[in-house]
Amino acid sequence: MYKLKGTDIKPQHFDWKVEDRVATVTLNRPERKNPLTLESYAELRDTFHKLQYVDDVKVVVFTGAGGNFCSGGDVHDIIGPLTKMDMGGLLTFTRMTGDFVKEMRQCPQPIIAAVEGVCAGAGAIIAMSSDLRYGSEDCKTAFLFTRVGLAGCDMGACAILPRIIGQGRASELLYTGRTMSAQEGQTWGFYKELAPAGSVLAKAQEVAKSLAYGPTFAHAMTKKCLNQEWSVSIEQALEIEAEAQAICMQTKDFTRAYNAFVAKQKPVFEGN
Repeated sequence: MYKLKGTDIKPQHFDWKVEDRVATVTLNRPERKNPLTLESYAELRDTFHKLQYVDDVKVVVFTGAGGNFCSGGDVHDIIGPLTKMDMGGLLTFTRMTGDFVKEMRQCPQPIIAAVEGVCAGAGAIIAMSSDLRYGSEDCKTAFLFTRVGLAGCDMGACAILPRIIGQGRASELLYTGRTMSAQEGQTWGFYKELAPAGSVLAKAQEVAKSLAYGPTFAHAMTKKCLNQEWSVSIEQALEIEAEAQAICMQTKDFTRAYNAFVAKQKPVFEGN
């Protein structure tokens, strides 16, 4: 079976570090608040696709350098060229950005966003598409597409955001493009927890390590079911989860947990 090591992935347009079962993606253009380019979009898409073949990375942390998360698409490298493309070129671009979100949701590893400062446009989408989000007390999150003359339905926002914060709140943010404060984000469930600026990445890494040493096969199954059950009936969901649990009950981690319980010990999971 085709397998990669996390260290085999060597991106050119963002920083990538693998340590102790956790991969950290860092957007590293701090002088511009870490905007995305056509090249970084494509490389991120390809990297998250490769993660389904990587067995030594159990969790991914997504962050930005220099006190900001991501300011969205680069005005000069993306927005300018888009105004000159024909419909074919535009669809190629928008489908590529959608594929990035698809690969984030389909990779088996939980993704944790560590958000500080500016989190706007495509940056807000990256945070939204992650499994867990931790923010700084001063972070500013904006789905600002309508402010540049685009629809608010970018990269799955109309499907995913209402499931996180509710239809009414999502509608208001997507219509107005206004900034969601950190406190709103936590109250509405977008952010799991807020931390002082400069400490968010450490918090995300702490959570990532705890997940990375948990029953990682079961985590992958949980993520798969969360994705599959968006558009199924309760009867279909029950069958999906029955099959998922039956598969997990065949893993060695399930037996390890039982044996540890009997011995009154904490289970040591190995992800198989």
